[in-house]
Amino acid sequence: MNDELFDKDYFENGIVSGKSCYANYRWMPELTMKMTYHLIKYLGLKESEKILDFGCAKGYLVKALRLLDIEAMGCDISNYAIDNLDPGVRPYCDIITDKQNPIPFDSNFDWIISKDVLEHMEEADIDSLLDNCYKKTSKMFHIIPLGDGNGKYIVPEYESDKTHILTKNVDWWFDKFKSRKWKVKSFSYKVPGIKDNWTEKYEKGNGFFILEK
Repeated sequence: MNDELFDKDYFENGIVSGKSCYANYRWMPELTMKMTYHLIKYLGLKESEKILDFGCAKGYLVKALRLLDIEAMGCDISNYAIDNLDPGVRPYCDIITDKQNPIPFDSNFDWIISKDVLEHMEEADIDSLLDNCYKKTSKMFHIIPLGDGNGKYIVPEYESDKTHILTKNVDWWFDKFKSRKWKVKSFSYKVPGIKDNWTEKYEKGNGFFILEK
């Protein structure tokens, strides 16, 4: 991932600039709190657990989790996003500076979560992430836009984000996780309350993977 791509235009003017599907990326509790409630319910997260949001952007999922008494932290490659973190999560989020060691925290986590992140990464960087996560956690949850096997996303709107570089189908992801020693404990094309606008329109456009060592 190139951190310079994820600049102000990406988050605030993505549609106009042609960089992304975002415009005025901001805290929207009516959406984020609902999603976070369903995330906690689906994964069975507990207040005693420590969560890392990998690719946290401005930290809104971290904020929502902490409002619900879950100890959450976040990291992101975007200097713009980290410079513009929600003020309430500044102590809990940090910048990714080393692709070979992409988790900028010494502590371990009960869960590492990513939502719409892995499709932005080169395959070698995903390998590094999965290997590093193996040292930091025993459980992961990844939400990934899926490809159709022919170099296109099943959800055509995902093509509008110029930083989407990995368009792999569900079988490729199963093989990738297995190759880095992760077991897919659970997989679904739909988790109620998370990305409903896309999963209702494109039944197999997104993959929800729960991984364990």
